[in-house]
Amino acid sequence: MVAKLGYEHLRRHDLRHTGLTRFADAGVQVHALRRIAGHGSLNATQRYLHPDVHKITAAGAALSARFSVLRAPRSLPSPIVVTR
Repeated sequence: MVAKLGYEHLRRHDLRHTGLTRFADAGVQVHALRRIAGHGSLNATQRYLHPDVHKITAAGAALSARFSVLRAPRSLPSPIVVTR
């Protein structure tokens, strides 16, 4: 079938890699992906996941933003000024 469609280079497992990667990109937990794929270990499932550069960059940006919030100095309450 793939030859008829002009995708001779595709193998059945290529579609598994793509499917599991798309599930992961959609936020499906790796533990659920392991069950979907029928793998016995998380290591086997992780070999199927291929996040693209944009996903990796976005993850790094999210982590940097989180660290920025944690490192930001907390402001002290303004002093109370009493006038006469």
